[in-house]
Amino acid sequence: MKAKFSTVDLAIILVLLGVVVVTLYPFLYMIAVSFSDAVYVLKNEITLWPKGWNLKVYKIVLEDPRISSAYVNTILYTVVGTVISLIITAMGAFAISKKELPMHKTFTMMIVFTMFFSGGMIPTFLVVKSIGLIDTLWGMVLPTAISTWNLIVMRTFFSAMPKELEESGKLDGLNDIGIFFRLVLPLSKAVLATIGLFYAVGMWNNFYSALLYLRDQSLFPLQVVLRNIVLQGQVISSNVSSVGGDNLVVDDTLKYATILVSTLPILLVYPFLQKYFVQGVMIGSVKG
Repeated sequence: MKAKFSTVDLAIILVLLGVVVVTLYPFLYMIAVSFSDAVYVLKNEITLWPKGWNLKVYKIVLEDPRISSAYVNTILYTVVGTVISLIITAMGAFAISKKELPMHKTFTMMIVFTMFFSGGMIPTFLVVKSIGLIDTLWGMVLPTAISTWNLIVMRTFFSAMPKELEESGKLDGLNDIGIFFRLVLPLSKAVLATIGLFYAVGMWNNFYSALLYLRDQSLFPLQVVLRNIVLQGQVISSNVSSVGGDNLVVDDTLKYATILVSTLPILLVYPFLQKYFVQGVMIGSVKG
């Protein structure tokens, strides 16, 4: 049986192909430039395929002490921040998913309120500073530990769980904490992987908190170092020459290589979570 395509289907396909091209082209161009010889980059001869393949720029980037230090910081912030965010979000979502909770509607409205109104940047900074979180790991992970949207999504997932599951746990002598850790969480891999991916990507790309709460450059995450390189044109290594000879290095090549080095690790995580991610994004769409 032959598949039939309507005009609308064709239009959707063309639009999606256009989105794919617009999305992939800058990424492929950066890859091509970063792997190309500086001579071809200066001549503007690079399109989507590298010319004069070499890894010189990546060696420069990876050997730069700022990059290596920032990598360690970013991985630490991402791992610790994601774990803390998942624990707090899951516990809060499980609590407000119970309609028998005293003042359930009040707590829910107070949480939703934060989606539309916040204390503002300066009051938040003053609070963080007053409790001594400036220039610390906790200043990076605690102020952004909770996303109201993620909390509501997880609450929807927990609300859809059968009541019989909780009742069976109580018959076996479990209290609410035991039900949460021993029954609910093991059945929540899809939503935990999905929300965890959202938190991890947000923390990996987070430079706003670092600009506000970090003064010590040794604590800077990768995105702040990348921002300095891209926007301020800082030289990655004092050993790099920008003119003549075999040491010729183009600023754009350095910038693109740094961007790719900082982007690829978080992209490589997605294939391992794809199975759970596909299930998680369907939360609340189908009721059985």
